[in-house]
Amino acid sequence: MDKNTIIGFVLIAVVLIGFSWWNRSSEEEIKAQQEQAEKMQAEMKKAAEQKKLDEAKKTAALAQAREDSTALFHHALTGNANDVVLKNDKLELTLSTKGGVVTKAVVKNYKDREGNPDVTIFEGKDQSLNYTMEGKETNISTADLFFTPSEQTDSTVTFTADAGNGRQLVMHYLLGKDYLLHFSLKATGMEGLFSAKTRSLSINWKENCKQQERGHAFESRYATLTYKEKNEGTDNLSETTEKIDEKIEEPLDWIAFKSQFFSAMMIAKTDFAANSILTSIPQDKSTGYLKKYEATVETTFDPKGETATELEFFYGPNDFQLLRDIEKQSLFGKDLKMERLVYLGWPLIRYINRFFTLYVFDWLTKMGLNMGIVLILITLLLKAVTYPLVKKQYLSSAKMRVLRPKLEEATKEYTNPEDQMLKQQAQMKLMSDYGVSPMGGCLPMFIQMPIWIAMFNFVPNAIQLRGESFLWINDLSTYDPIIEWSKNYWAIGDHLSLTYILFCIANVLYSMLTMRQQRDQMIGQQAEQMKMMQWMMYLMPVMFFFIFNDYSAGLNFYYFISLFFSAAIMFTLRKTTDDEKLLAILEKRYRENKANPSKRKTSGLAARLEAMQKQQLEMQRKREELEKKRRDLNKRNQ
Repeated sequence: MDKNTIIGFVLIAVVLIGFSWWNRSSEEEIKAQQEQAEKMQAEMKKAAEQKKLDEAKKTAALAQAREDSTALFHHALTGNANDVVLKNDKLELTLSTKGGVVTKAVVKNYKDREGNPDVTIFEGKDQSLNYTMEGKETNISTADLFFTPSEQTDSTVTFTADAGNGRQLVMHYLLGKDYLLHFSLKATGMEGLFSAKTRSLSINWKENCKQQERGHAFESRYATLTYKEKNEGTDNLSETTEKIDEKIEEPLDWIAFKSQFFSAMMIAKTDFAANSILTSIPQDKSTGYLKKYEATVETTFDPKGETATELEFFYGPNDFQLLRDIEKQSLFGKDLKMERLVYLGWPLIRYINRFFTLYVFDWLTKMGLNMGIVLILITLLLKAVTYPLVKKQYLSSAKMRVLRPKLEEATKEYTNPEDQMLKQQAQMKLMSDYGVSPMGGCLPMFIQMPIWIAMFNFVPNAIQLRGESFLWINDLSTYDPIIEWSKNYWAIGDHLSLTYILFCIANVLYSMLTMRQQRDQMIGQQAEQMKMMQWMMYLMPVMFFFIFNDYSAGLNFYYFISLFFSAAIMFTLRKTTDDEKLLAILEKRYRENKANPSKRKTSGLAARLEAMQKQQLEMQRKREELEKKRRDLNKRNQ
């Protein structure tokens, strides 16, 4: 590490320390922050007390209404909560006559982490749903009512709450062939009971999102409250931080309470009005839950009872192709983009996954192959697609390697620090004469990066890997521990995964191979800088060691075999490249360029670099002339 590098690091440290000191809070600011925190705590306490008071008043009002034989919904305020089951080959829903809502959702043919044949998304108090209509004298909340079921089959049921004097609140459910539940709500003969401004229905939906997979931390990264804005794309609340009462200013088509592989979604026929309030609170591993979700929204309601309020609910797996098919079954005819529940990455990355990875994955999966084999075949296919770019990158490096002695010989006279620009220009001219670009291997490397990122987004969201075993791996969708312990340690957790260890080892070996290749092609100051860069290259595998332990075995396995094949390709190219033959080709090109300078072709990037160096050299020359004139002038004045 040279003097300039040391000075650079010292200056960076001074800037960081100085900025931290300058940006620190003053005593007045700290006091103000403390006062603000105390004020917020007092407001939260007051709000909690008011909520308890409101609930007490509501309980008392309900009790009074039950005793008053003339009260609205007098008969519907008392009764027994009975279960009604709707089911098909893929989904079983339990609805309660208390509130008339779904209280349990079981997705069939997907094993849960205890080995049971079906997955229960929620049950009991894990989820609640309440519809509220503003009345003239009192609000009507469906959660307080007992409904009477009728017209019941395996796929349909009608719930009716009697308000007296021929007035009714009617809910109708229709379960489709897959995972979609159609719902309608209509008030019959109740127009005079509602406020004149009542045109909307308020919905409060809550869920404690259960942990379904083995790794709580990893699954929680992919559990999020997701929503779709009307005529726009999808968005979501933060996966990692607490978001309470977030106001969404745009109208929404749907809201989904999502875990890694399963979701509960509510879809509005006439949109959820602007200013919906959404909440997502991450939960501790010890609770057995991932997030606490809540959505408070409004949609249209007809107090005359001429038009029903219609919603649809999806309870099922986050499968990209399945969600596209489910959307076609919707009765609302809207572009819902339900498949966006499966996050495939940023726009460029999403296109790679959407139009390449997904089709290849589905094609291989339909062959009935083991999912581990599918990952290997996808890796081989991606390596085959990128091989021409990798070969071009390697050959560019190989050309620089065989030219290294000539470059060192041609620039050995430039030993002074002030001659570095001249040295670089001489190197660029010589490389241009040989038809070699120092940047020739960079573009292919950058092109390969999106593929790595695409697989980083695709593999953890591929439900097809869930529960699939391969070799020693019991489940490709979660970590594969070779050792576990009871205490949770910072940055490492409570286990070590074998595929993650293999990935880290492969990363270290591949970094060594890459650094060796780069070192062989660098000369002079570049070689010195490369020595300093080595420890940074080793730092990345160390970082991965503290990041990927919780990640799925499928993702770590993919990265392991990807690095293995990359190293194998690089090793094979190194062994099959004849340096003497390559140098002879370059020498021939050198003679041709010297004989016909006008026909010499320089790549766009190399030409721009050469032009920039010439411009910098000219500027340096002018600065030296000005400095010389200044010194001469000072001498004359003396």
